[in-house]
Amino acid sequence: MVKLTVLYNLPPDADHEAFVKWRTESHQQKLEKLPGLLETAFWVIQDSPGGSAPYRYMSELFFPDQETFEKAFYDPDFQAGLKEDLKRIINPLFLVSRQLLRHT
Repeated sequence: MVKLTVLYNLPPDADHEAFVKWRTESHQQKLEKLPGLLETAFWVIQDSPGGSAPYRYMSELFFPDQETFEKAFYDPDFQAGLKEDLKRIINPLFLVSRQLLRHT
């Protein structure tokens, strides 16, 4: 499994409630149309042990493999939309990871 994690903040003048509404409604609907997407999660970061967290929001997108992720994420139409979406946030950090173990 491959996971895209995006950590980010909002600009100082942004409205948290309006952002959460956008992220959980229209943006979520767009993400759910990504081919091969298995699951998404959206988090508001509450705290960081030992200090303040450098990011307030985290989005996770799960794909079955690297090829499926790349085909969906690097699609020109998705990238064009992402370019617009990135105007809503600041300091994004994109991480792509491959799962080696999952224990429940």
